[in-house]
Amino acid sequence: MLEPAKPLSTADVWRRSHRLSRRRHFSLLIVREDGGRVVRLNVTHRVARGACVFLVVAVSALGALVGDWVQLRELTREAVTFRQTITEQQQLIDSFNRRVGELRQEVAGWRELHARIWEPFGPEMAPSGSAKGIGGGAIPEARGPAGPSPLDELAQLADSVMEQGESLRALDRLISKAGKVLASLPSRWPVRGAVNSEFGRRVSPWTRAIEFHGGMDIGAERGTLVRAPATAVVSFAGPHAEYGLTVILDHGQDIRTVYGHLSKIGVAPGQRIERGTVIGSTGNTGRSSGPHLHYEILVKGQPVNPRAYLWD
Repeated sequence: MLEPAKPLSTADVWRRSHRLSRRRHFSLLIVREDGGRVVRLNVTHRVARGACVFLVVAVSALGALVGDWVQLRELTREAVTFRQTITEQQQLIDSFNRRVGELRQEVAGWRELHARIWEPFGPEMAPSGSAKGIGGGAIPEARGPAGPSPLDELAQLADSVMEQGESLRALDRLISKAGKVLASLPSRWPVRGAVNSEFGRRVSPWTRAIEFHGGMDIGAERGTLVRAPATAVVSFAGPHAEYGLTVILDHGQDIRTVYGHLSKIGVAPGQRIERGTVIGSTGNTGRSSGPHLHYEILVKGQPVNPRAYLWD
């Protein structure tokens, strides 16, 4: 037969409840350095698990925040570097734009200079350029706040330089063709001195009547060297009824120069001479009131004002 259960004493009940409570709780004991207990905390399994989960989540969140902070700090450093780079690039672009503007002004000055150079040759000789006729209706275009980009400015400048370069090349071709003509022009003074009598109408020193003087009388001491004003061929060298000892040079292009009242002739007919060659010496031969040089320019046989040719 089953024996009836013995009643539990108070001590047994306390020991069993204590064992059960130990299974359902964790104890956190805080002691001093000497081993003496100070605080003892009992926590349940549920609270312990929750604390572990919270600790893991907190550590993970803290790690993520630290990682984000480190990344944000690195991005901040890069942003400062990028800002400095952008500032330097903007300064470079501004300097580039200023330089392009200066060059465009310089090219515009070239255009005006070329126009003045080409003007004496007439519009038919000037280069036509690359401009072409355009037309059509005008539709207003919405303009943004930004102006032309640096690349557009550079492209426009390159077009202007190419246009002016073509104009210079055309001028070079024209000068090459006209070089011989320019070299043959009597542009140099044959002697240096005061002009005693200009080209044109004057009072005759002999009759006191009005007469036409076909050249200019340049004052010079007897024996002053007379030099050719341009390349030429000697067409005459000898005595003349009115001008005494005379030299006539043929410069081509129907241009001749006459040198009268010489005391000495230094060239011979048919001789080819260069600019600056000594052709004789001043004197007082022929119909003359004193030492000087009668200098005359003939174009197609007609006398013209020598001052129109004297550049040097």
